Amino acid sequence: MDREKNESAEDQLAVSLSQLPKASVMALIENSPIASVVSNPRLPDNPIVAVNDAFQQLTGYDRDFIIGRNCRFLAGEATEPWLTEEIRRGVQQRKSVLVEILNYKKDGTPFQNAVLVAPLFDEEGELEYFLGSQVEIDADSPSLAKARRMRAVAIVKDLSKRQREVLQYIAKGLLNKQIAYELGLSERTIKMHRSILMQRLDVPSAADMVRLAVEAGM
Repeated sequence: MDREKNESAEDQLAVSLSQLPKASVMALIENSPIASVVSNPRLPDNPIVAVNDAFQQLTGYDRDFIIGRNCRFLAGEATEPWLTEEIRRGVQQRKSVLVEILNYKKDGTPFQNAVLVAPLFDEEGELEYFLGSQVEIDADSPSLAKARRMRAVAIVKDLSKRQREVLQYIAKGLLNKQIAYELGLSERTIKMHRSILMQRLDVPSAADMVRLAVEAGM
């Protein structure tokens, strides 16, 4: 009996470990000053499997509460259902979506939230994770989101045609190998372009680069 219990516990541990995101995926959000999470659509209800400090600071929830839950816990009484549906539709269609929606912090404080959800694919082109990021919009400055979009467009316009092409594929969640195939370039060249983009866009993480690309309409 004890042996069966031990084997059962080991099986559960193996399952839980298999659900953890790869280090490379966690690195997407760790250094980002923007509140960000990674969710796993291969698990029931697409639960969050990684969260950064900025997300905890923005929402007031701690990591133990967040991990394993769908981001719907941020919704509240006045959250716009049509915007929630837009996010759900983006997830179903495996497309990036950016909406401004009313969410609630742990203490019940409502806040206008510019939410980005973007797919991340594995080397076989299968959907692996979703990147989610949140930016609080000051209620007294409703033009902030528009200003972010205008800034993103201006930055992207200064990129070369090739750099914009690479950034567009990054925003779609493709890996370097996949982008190289799409553009007929070597993976080494794509890595070089990605490094240059990080510098040109002045972003601290890949997650921020994806968000900027989506804000620019890519």
